[in-house]
Amino acid sequence: MLRSLVLFTVSVESQFWATHGLTLPDGSREAAHGHNWNVIAEVSGERLNSMGLVMDFRQLREMIAEIVAELRDTPLEQVGYFRRNNPSAENVARYIYEKLETKLPKDLGLESVSVTEEAGCSAKYGR
Repeated sequence: MLRSLVLFTVSVESQFWATHGLTLPDGSREAAHGHNWNVIAEVSGERLNSMGLVMDFRQLREMIAEIVAELRDTPLEQVGYFRRNNPSAENVARYIYEKLETKLPKDLGLESVSVTEEAGCSAKYGR
């Protein structure tokens, strides 16, 4: 009988304010508008450390804070990544995921990053 892998998962939330305007299929751009973006990152591990933690919430929060600091109070189109990629919620989630994944200890996995641009409108990138 196969057993599925059991993981511990923790999540941390962060917020930042930024504007964006999507490039539409015809090449035009929608009007720039702002959001108070909400970010949730989920990190998992097979084992707990000596303190009984997957990882310290404060450490994870600091990692996310470094990443979103690049986006805070900024038109997203001015960030290099979003000059090449439409600044959609999906791409914001992927951007944060890819940056955060490189910062995590090797024995932990980044499950997902969810981004909400307004109530009821969110995107998730990850496993």
